[in-house]
Parts: sequence; C-alpha cells; structure tokens
Amino acid sequence: MDYSAVILVSLVLFAWMLVAQWFVASTVKARADNAIPGKIDDNLSHDSFIFRAHRTFQNTLENAPLYIVCALVGLHLGVSGPIFAIASAVFVAARVIHMLLYYVMATESNPSPRSYFFMIGWLANIVMLVLLTLEILFF
Repeated sequence: MDYSAVILVSLVLFAWMLVAQWFVASTVKARADNAIPGKIDDNLSHDSFIFRAHRTFQNTLENAPLYIVCALVGLHLGVSGPIFAIASAVFVAARVIHMLLYYVMATESNPSPRSYFFMIGWLANIVMLVLLTLEILFF
C-alpha cells in the first residue's frame, strides 16, 4: 500500500507550522519596545516570550533540512511504506508539541518537557534517514 499522501500532508503541515512560527516570532519581536530588526536582545532568556518564540522558530529551522530532504527523497524513490509515513507524521506531530510547550513553558531546566518531544522528532527523522539509506543501498 502507498502511504505517500501521509508524507505529503506531513510536509504541507510542517510548512504551515514554519509559517506560523515565523509570524509569531516576528510579531512579538516587532511589538517589543526598542525592537531592532534582525536582533534579539542578548539579555532575554526563557522567561521572555520573545526569546521562546525566536528559539522555537530557530530550532525548527535547524531541524527542517534533514526532514525535508528525507521526505522529498523518500517520495522520489517511492519509499512510502507505513513505517516511513508514520515516522514523517510523528516528526511533524512532535515538532508541533515541542512548539506549543516552548510557547507556554518558561523553564531553564534541562531536560524540560519540550526536550522529550525534540528527541521523539529527532528519532523519527533518523528512522526516515535509515530507511532511505537501506533503500538506496539494497533495493
């Protein structure tokens, strides 16, 4: 059975999440007193929503290339089995939960609850990469 629709929907949802994170981070920063375009105040930390919104967006950008490459190469090669599709959906779901937790929780502790969802997403990405590697090497 072909699960490529799950992968495509996951990619589109991921793109919309990126747009939403950009909008939130840009809006809260622009509304701040003495806002300077492109610069976050070095004195901000997790107690600041501006900091958390910015870090959420940056963290997602840091994770985006591997996910997008895996998903697109997987679709191109026809790697669209249930495990690959589930990993794609789990990655996006974990990133959404990570985003929401980062927005609502101001904590300096490590690991924080959002860290667990970062790891779930990261592991889902690694599953996709391993499946792609196996497909390229052996099929």
